[in-house]
Amino acid sequence: MNTKQYVALFYLLLFSITASQAQSIQQNLDKGFQSFLAQPGLKNGMASLHVIDKSTGNIVFEKNSNIGLPTASTLKVITSITGLDLLGANYTYKTRLYYTGTIDSLGILHGDIVIQGSGDPTLGSDRYEQTKGQTLLNKWVNAIKTAGIIAVEGRIIGDDRLYNGHDVPGGWIWNDMGNYYGAGISALNWQENKAGINFQTGSPNSAAPIASTTTDLSYLQLINTVKIGRPGSGDNVYAYSAPYSEKIYLRGTYGQDLKKTIEISLPDPAFALAFDLSKAINTSGIVVSSPPTTGQRLVEQDSIFPNKTAELDLHTSPALTDIVYWFNQKSINLYGEAILRSIAYISGGKTSTYDGANYLQKFWQQKLQINSSELGIIDGSGLSPQNNVTTNAMNQIMQYAIKRPWYDSFIKSLPTYNEMTMKSGTIGGTLGYTGYHKAKDGKAYTFTIIVYNYTGSASKMRQSMFTVLDILK
Repeated sequence: MNTKQYVALFYLLLFSITASQAQSIQQNLDKGFQSFLAQPGLKNGMASLHVIDKSTGNIVFEKNSNIGLPTASTLKVITSITGLDLLGANYTYKTRLYYTGTIDSLGILHGDIVIQGSGDPTLGSDRYEQTKGQTLLNKWVNAIKTAGIIAVEGRIIGDDRLYNGHDVPGGWIWNDMGNYYGAGISALNWQENKAGINFQTGSPNSAAPIASTTTDLSYLQLINTVKIGRPGSGDNVYAYSAPYSEKIYLRGTYGQDLKKTIEISLPDPAFALAFDLSKAINTSGIVVSSPPTTGQRLVEQDSIFPNKTAELDLHTSPALTDIVYWFNQKSINLYGEAILRSIAYISGGKTSTYDGANYLQKFWQQKLQINSSELGIIDGSGLSPQNNVTTNAMNQIMQYAIKRPWYDSFIKSLPTYNEMTMKSGTIGGTLGYTGYHKAKDGKAYTFTIIVYNYTGSASKMRQSMFTVLDILK
């Protein structure tokens, strides 16, 4: 046998081994998924699985992959990838502090101080050193002093007009909106649009008085009917409010042995920031003569918004890659809504969630020929149970990300579950995972699995899903 024949034989054997391995994984996935579908918990439910060979892009296995299902937080990967590709990995938000009117020779500002928002979801967040609330308030107070202002005969205005005030996406439910994970979106967000409440403990079934709040909420009325729950019962506290609510209802139980700050959403984050800055300025010795307000409130009052005189400070947010990191690691719904609104604004000067979702559909139809019916998107975070996306679409988009220049940053944003790199999603009746995994034999896979309308415990279903994904190991 000559050299050419040896080479030909080698490649034939290599091809045979590769084909055999591919066939083996397909057979194992088919067997494992069929067993998974046969469990009682899916008798009236639906499950979908899509697996791609990460290196070749070829489909390894798919079942029910063209059926749209609620996504829960797995939708965040689509929002992340679209944002990184469209806005750019280094995209940042700008928040401007400026004054209107004039400063007289005594240092009295005859005008207003304005904080102009551009949709930055990290403004006031404790996740980044440069965005912390107190850090920003101190910086802005110093900027006002540096300008020679010793008194303000006007207001502090939180300018949230870009997105027409504070809003929540369509499809979000009442039980979610008052809680931190249901915080809506504004052009001027503040401290992730949430605040913390600490309760006093006592005997079970007794009232649970509010001990303290993490920020001054004196401009709101907290109606508290929370009771102490038995030891080990945990956090069953729910807040009920909506955008611009002046009352927040606190209901449920707080475990007797629980040591946890309960986080609620802010009904008007732009006003919360204007209120906090006004308070910080007054505390520093600079008197602000009028109460704080917002751009949207002035619009609703048919008031003329004052013209800018001079800028005092320009705050730049962390880069989008850093925002995406916490968006996926901690599943912060606000970040997804901010990214989707930015997509709408950058793509066509529009600012609604609907417009962002519509452009996202068009983007992937153009990039990957994914039909819009496979991307029935209502929001950017997956909190709406009305989202309907196919595992085929989600997995194709995940595969697309691999060759993009920001891929390394994106994959670092994905948590680890079951010793696999993947984003999870959990919402009533829905569990999902999407991610990447490299098997012991060196083969790498891109996968998406979603179950809907299952019965039984979430932990049991989750373990069953892990058993299927273990086939990829």
